[in-house]
Amino acid sequence: MPGFAIAEAAGVGLDGVERPSEDVVIVLPEAVILLDGATSSRTDLPTGGDYARELGAQLAARLSAAPELDLARLVAGSIRSVARHNGFTPGESPSSTVSIVRWDDTTVEALVLADSPVAAFLTDAVEVVADDRLRALRRSVDTVVEWRNREGGFWVAEAVPAAAEQAMRASWPRADVRAVLMASDGVSCGIDDYGVFARWEDMRRMAETDGPQAVLDAVRAAELADPGRARWPRTKLHDDQALVHLDFNQ
Repeated sequence: MPGFAIAEAAGVGLDGVERPSEDVVIVLPEAVILLDGATSSRTDLPTGGDYARELGAQLAARLSAAPELDLARLVAGSIRSVARHNGFTPGESPSSTVSIVRWDDTTVEALVLADSPVAAFLTDAVEVVADDRLRALRRSVDTVVEWRNREGGFWVAEAVPAAAEQAMRASWPRADVRAVLMASDGVSCGIDDYGVFARWEDMRRMAETDGPQAVLDAVRAAELADPGRARWPRTKLHDDQALVHLDFNQ
């Protein structure tokens, strides 16, 4: 198993009040799962964090029982199981991003559904597996929820198993992979929005030298410098943060 380090920090709710993180990280012998439950103002449904934890448990069980199966198939089955167990229907369900990195002796593969990207640091390149459809949609519409799991909108784990087939995918020979970063958008915003890090290589360098918590702290410091959310408009002052650093050189 590669070496790994994880850092997590809770953000705040839509009301600005601190609450437990809705990000979930699960480490298995040959895979890591990262989920980011979507914060919702609805009180008649479980929270995004509750959904992410239940979906993560399903994914972990399925990955452990059938590690050879296609990742999208495993994600689809997990979404279906959670929806059936809770009576969730499309549009009437909490939701979560899904990112999975899985490896064996020959291959490292990644799946990304919604905005929790994976960056793979290869021998001679950096490849980022990112699902930018939600970011693009936010630039063109006022309310994104009605575009969830629709053509022309964005895709996320919710109550539509077929969403798994819309995930971004990549794989690499294991011998070429030096490291991998997995991030919820509360961390990747440090590159995508704030410019705290110019490149993924800069984030990896800090994670390696100072630890992944230093990365979270750097992003949080940028947010604290913009308390009125004027420089970087956002729904919450602080989002939940989760960062996984996998070192395949070990």
